[in-house]
Amino acid sequence: MAAKERRTRLLEIYDALYQRYGALNWWPADTPFEVCVGAILTQNTNWLNVEKAIANLKREGLLSAEAIREVHLERLAESIRPSGFFNVKSVRLKGFVRWLFERHGSLEAMFAGAWQPLRDELIAVPGIGPETCDSILLYAGGKPSFVVDAYTRRLFSRLGLVSEKDDYHRVRSLFMEHLPHEVPLFNEYHALIVEQCKRHCRKKPSCDGCPLGPACCHATHTPGKP
Repeated sequence: MAAKERRTRLLEIYDALYQRYGALNWWPADTPFEVCVGAILTQNTNWLNVEKAIANLKREGLLSAEAIREVHLERLAESIRPSGFFNVKSVRLKGFVRWLFERHGSLEAMFAGAWQPLRDELIAVPGIGPETCDSILLYAGGKPSFVVDAYTRRLFSRLGLVSEKDDYHRVRSLFMEHLPHEVPLFNEYHALIVEQCKRHCRKKPSCDGCPLGPACCHATHTPGKP
């Protein structure tokens, strides 16, 4: 498929999802730092558990870089217990905050420069993988770095645009190379993919009423489908 065709296809998919679900206004957070914390806590868990952990941090006055830097590790771990793997994640939060202060001094300073070299720096921070990194860049920093997750790979492999075996970089390149680098577009697109996969493109597809049914190989093989 030529580059122009890929761009057209990606935008058609976006339009179909947007028409169905509308603006989803992700990421649900009050501050950029809360986005960063949420991106780390959401690893290997669902968002409802993250919300509980963030509510604990807010209640205890720990949802700031300074507070996380100063709090004892054990107290931090207990506060984020609902997110799962809380001992590991407390170390990751501490490590991220330590790197933030030592390397940049503040979140504002971190986001002030070019985002491409920042992405390389962030991925090198222990516990900050590509998905977490891109979530921080896009949703906390307002940088045009597309976020890929398991939903993205599942949906777009079923639509024939990537392979289920493609790695993170290869799937991300589909969007980075064929879409305009616009933060609102990347923001909504990722949120729409998540919504689509929660409603229809599950591990076991639920194809009735799917806005992408005509373009999906799974829909054509679902019993009862024309």
